[in-house]
Amino acid sequence: MVRDIMIGAWAAALVFCLVVGYDPALVVLAGGAAALAQLLLSGRITGQRFEVARQTCAGPKTTKLTFGDVGGQESAKRELVEALEFIKNEDSAVRLGIRPLRGILLSGPPGTGKTLLARAAASYTDAAFISAAGSDFVEMYAGVGARRVRDLFSTARSTAAAQRKRTAVIFIDEIDVLGGVRGKHSSHLEYDQTLNQLLVEMDGLVSASRNGVRVLVVGATNRADLLDPALLRPGRFDRVVSVDLPDREGRRRILEIHTKRKPLADDVDLGRVAAEAFGFSGAYLESLTNEAAIMALRAGRARITMDDFSEAMEKVIMGEKINRRPDVDELLRVAVHEVGHAVASELLRSGSVAAVTVSSRGKALGYVRQSPQSDTYIETRVELESRMSTLLAGAVSEELILGERSTGAMQDIEQAVETARKIVNCGLSDLGIISEEDIPREQYHEAIWRLVKAQEDRTRSLLGEYSEFIRNVAGELMDVERIDGDSFRERLAQAA
Repeated sequence: MVRDIMIGAWAAALVFCLVVGYDPALVVLAGGAAALAQLLLSGRITGQRFEVARQTCAGPKTTKLTFGDVGGQESAKRELVEALEFIKNEDSAVRLGIRPLRGILLSGPPGTGKTLLARAAASYTDAAFISAAGSDFVEMYAGVGARRVRDLFSTARSTAAAQRKRTAVIFIDEIDVLGGVRGKHSSHLEYDQTLNQLLVEMDGLVSASRNGVRVLVVGATNRADLLDPALLRPGRFDRVVSVDLPDREGRRRILEIHTKRKPLADDVDLGRVAAEAFGFSGAYLESLTNEAAIMALRAGRARITMDDFSEAMEKVIMGEKINRRPDVDELLRVAVHEVGHAVASELLRSGSVAAVTVSSRGKALGYVRQSPQSDTYIETRVELESRMSTLLAGAVSEELILGERSTGAMQDIEQAVETARKIVNCGLSDLGIISEEDIPREQYHEAIWRLVKAQEDRTRSLLGEYSEFIRNVAGELMDVERIDGDSFRERLAQAA
């Protein structure tokens, strides 16, 4: 109606100018500016409104996902289910005087299943599911972001009412884009206005019990530390659920889910694959199973073998093989370097080598893929020193066999120095507990140098007895390109 009145007033002003003989250009210009402003605020130029763009997210496909389809996040699922029980069993919550939750924040690294958990939450509570991304709300035009927040909540309520559901779940991915600390954007206040509108909507001052629909906001972020404190206080995001990288058993469960419809050969051991995939998120594990299936297809096999998983693991970690083959002398140096790493790794931690290869992948001319025996989250000084020794073994091996080192050890040396710095900073060195900012720089650097030098000497002594073995295996590796961990251990045991 307001638009019709404005159009009528503009037309009357135009007619008046024509009748009295005034120039109507200013009136026409004002009408055009008003029309443009209306289009911007309605979202027809800057993007579709949520009523159109997000309706499809509430379709029947999303309601089929359950918590049983999300693997490796048992702790997060338990905490999330407990929070959702207050919504699902509303009568029991009311009897105990429990205030309904308004928001749940899922915080964790990328690819750990935060979106899947949000969709499973909607299915668990039998709620309408609407999704958006933090970047959808922010525009250079003032007022558009706040308008889109209002549209989002309005869409959620109307969608739930149309589906005859009492609850709507709004999932906002990368909410740190929308909910960052206020005042940091000095150029304009559009970010702050958008966040203010979200705070008002979550408070329920505008949307409480409208149409009898309760709205639950589920946010996901990789950086919870960037969020505005007002967004994290109780009454808005009442629960912060940590969605971390899965442990070994969690990885095995995720692999089982993703291989459920894939034909596996009898030699496939998902427990072993899960052990070798330490540090993989759910997304990387899905990619691993998909790449393994692609490897089997390339080889013309009807079933996926363990070799396919090993090849896929190396591709996911290092990248696809590239057509870059060094000349004979350089290839020998690469082989000697990698065999040195493998020997030190096995001597210091038996069973740790999964494969040794001189195949070029990404920026690496060769590499040793290690297999952790168990998931470890803390390390002792002995373990850190063993890691340093393994890192320095490539350069030391080149020196022992070929007479000099090369630039190929640069990254290894950087990691070894960083490991030594960790030993000092964690109070594990001879200096004891120190503050990096307060200790004299010369003393600090000398402590790091002593640690690196000690492990360099240790590694030289360790590999000295295996010089002939390193030379022989390096020559064989130049021909076959890859030796798996079991074969390497057999050769090392015979040489001992």
